[in-house]
Amino acid sequence: GVFAFGDALFHGSLGGTHLVRPIVGIESSQSGHGYWLVAADGGVFSYGDANFYGSLGGAALTAPIVGLHKSPDGNGYWLFGADGGVFSYGDTTFLGSLGGIHLAAPVVGGEA
Repeated sequence: GVFAFGDALFHGSLGGTHLVRPIVGIESSQSGHGYWLVAADGGVFSYGDANFYGSLGGAALTAPIVGLHKSPDGNGYWLFGADGGVFSYGDTTFLGSLGGIHLAAPVVGGEA
């Protein structure tokens, strides 16, 4: 569920919806009038003016997704996997990842 406080606006949520994996991240749209939710299975859910650019929902992942970060102009996003995998959508550019490299500890988030 998403809960809005103060001047934050509610644009929708998945409260009460059965999900395959839990939501692990939220990112606001460029305008602040929308947001994306990302689930551990790579599913992306967009609300308000946050455009949907794709997701990994239903894909066989090596490790769960741990976060989402929007592109600088808000016209895309990256998904980050616990194994170091990085997935690009919209106008984001893939600049490499650690997918397939043995890590001493899992990745817990990402930032552009």
